[in-house]
Amino acid sequence: MIFSPLIDNLIEAFCCLPGVGRKSAQRMAFHLLERDRPGAEHLANSLLQAASQVAHCQRCRNLSEQSICHLCLTTSRHSHQLCIVESPADVAAIEQTSSFRGYYFVLMGRLSPLDGVGPEALGMDQLSKRLDEGEVTEVILATNPTVEGEATAHYIANLSKPYQIHVTRIAHGVPLGGELEYIDGGTLAHAFTGRMAMED
Repeated sequence: MIFSPLIDNLIEAFCCLPGVGRKSAQRMAFHLLERDRPGAEHLANSLLQAASQVAHCQRCRNLSEQSICHLCLTTSRHSHQLCIVESPADVAAIEQTSSFRGYYFVLMGRLSPLDGVGPEALGMDQLSKRLDEGEVTEVILATNPTVEGEATAHYIANLSKPYQIHVTRIAHGVPLGGELEYIDGGTLAHAFTGRMAMED
């Protein structure tokens, strides 16, 4: 062991973050200990508070310290539209665009039988109850364009059929400003499959 037990534990703690290796964790730990003790205390207190108080919204499953999150409590949103996403980060990304004014349902993952993630883990029973309320007329599938994401989207589309709900899938394809010669084959295939008619 190169460092004292407390420093080593701190470095190991930072290593649990995605994309953070031992070197990056060491750099962050030393920065806080050498240059920013108040920042370290603020980080520790914020983590403890969030870890003990943040749970899931009972309506949409998004992260929230309230039993019903602020988005679900916003009455000015369109109750007939329900956007299905994989994670709270997806909600944040869509909200930043200001292009969607409906409500959300957060799966907290995607179907992956090999990893033991089935419909129950994604709250499909809860989603069925939500659709059964009769307010939702359009389900927007915004799962990621991965094999698991597509399988999840198909599962939810089939789940929605008995409710006679209009099911749409967000478009995937060539990014704005992108050049075709630099686009990978899978993205181009998605773009061709999801092509739309030109407006006059």
